[in-house]
Amino acid sequence: MSGVQKRFGATQALRDVSIEVGEGEVHALIGENGAGKSTLMKVLSGACKPDAGTIQLDGELFTSKDPHHARQCGIAMIYQELNLAPHLSVAENILLGCEPARFGWLNRGRRRELGRRALAELGHETLDLDQPVSDLSVALQQIVEIARAFIGHPKVLIMDEPTSSLTQDDAERLFAVIERLRQRGVSIVYISHFLEECKRVCTRYTVLRDGQTVGSGDMQSANLAGIIRLMVGRDVTDIYTRVPHGIGKPVLELRKFQGVVKPRGVDLTLHAGEILGVAGLIGAGRTETLRALFGLDRVQQGEVVIYSMERTHSHPKQRLNLGLGLLSENRKEEGLMLNRSVADNLTVTRYAPFKRLGFIRGAQQRRCVSDWMSRLSIRARAPGQDVMELSGGNQQKVALGRLLHHEAKILLLDEPTRGIDVGSKAQIYKLIGQLAAEGKAIIFVSSYLPELLGICDCIAVMCRGRVVAVKPTEQWTEDTVMAAAIGHAETNS
Repeated sequence: MSGVQKRFGATQALRDVSIEVGEGEVHALIGENGAGKSTLMKVLSGACKPDAGTIQLDGELFTSKDPHHARQCGIAMIYQELNLAPHLSVAENILLGCEPARFGWLNRGRRRELGRRALAELGHETLDLDQPVSDLSVALQQIVEIARAFIGHPKVLIMDEPTSSLTQDDAERLFAVIERLRQRGVSIVYISHFLEECKRVCTRYTVLRDGQTVGSGDMQSANLAGIIRLMVGRDVTDIYTRVPHGIGKPVLELRKFQGVVKPRGVDLTLHAGEILGVAGLIGAGRTETLRALFGLDRVQQGEVVIYSMERTHSHPKQRLNLGLGLLSENRKEEGLMLNRSVADNLTVTRYAPFKRLGFIRGAQQRRCVSDWMSRLSIRARAPGQDVMELSGGNQQKVALGRLLHHEAKILLLDEPTRGIDVGSKAQIYKLIGQLAAEGKAIIFVSSYLPELLGICDCIAVMCRGRVVAVKPTEQWTEDTVMAAAIGHAETNS
């Protein structure tokens, strides 16, 4: 790709960007949220038309008419934002647009065979092919999204944050698949904010900043601090900044807490000023625990004690009034109103500071939101811009900003740094530390073990719907967390 340019209204998304990927090469495309990575790949995959520039595929000039045409030409893309048909089954989603047919009739047996084979590549051959995708967790939906890209044997595979919803175990399986594809000669463009992953699986890299190419080189010999400097235009000395904070009295207790299917009898205590990490594999019950606690799912039995008062059965509005705030892992369906503005999304649960006689004072609302946009480094034209127009990482910041604006005292954060670049992650980690220093209590669910070990005071590990071990962070390593997550923990602490 040479000299690619793309403008959206007043925003120049790409400015003379160039990138070259060889046959059988895994090439890291790195940059902050809003740097232009996803836009560049949408141009390559036919989802977006460039204003200028050229593309060559196998040495010949290539113009993509649309995503279907690009896929027929051997270019497949795994999107950061899940792009599935929720009412269709797993098998139907995997083969969507590539259905095997004969004489105009769908070959359902062949479809199941191809779907099973694609899932087997990722170690999920037991996933029910007939289950509607809407019934799956976000992590399993990500598996389906990845499996779909394997259909048709692509020449070029674009992976946009493929591990953002995966556990470490599934990420390892994906890395093995990437190596097999590389050996077959498939060219892979790998977009990730996890620079350790890029170092592990990629051979070369290109860095974008503000829609421009600012650096490229050999990944194995690259200095990660130097790459971060290229990304953000400054030095980021310590990603996992620890803000001194004390731990106070219990503010939230779960006693034999059980949902309809999961969790299964969870016991957990959260203290004021504590950052409590929760680790586990896909299906361990982490997300289900937060949903039931916040009132989104039904509680079957057990007790929820909030500020020493029994508050087991409730709904989200009551939880908000009690000072709880939930950041959902699924920002598109539960976290944000995509067709509304940044201002509306960020302030929707708390209009009081700028409401008078039942009316919203727009100027005050915009000033408040502008302040949050500055504090959280949200890249948007203005508070009135629709959230759907923002990058995934900036959407995540808006969802987090709403909890902070709401002044929640107990924050339930489900994969809060998903899709956020390394510079912004450092800001979020520091902010979480500052919130703990203010006495706020935080449950931090993450599949990325380094961040749990980097910022949490204590880590609870879940396995098959239960908490199997709870220990201070200094007593954990990545290996022992994984051992507990697969059911090899020695004792329940």
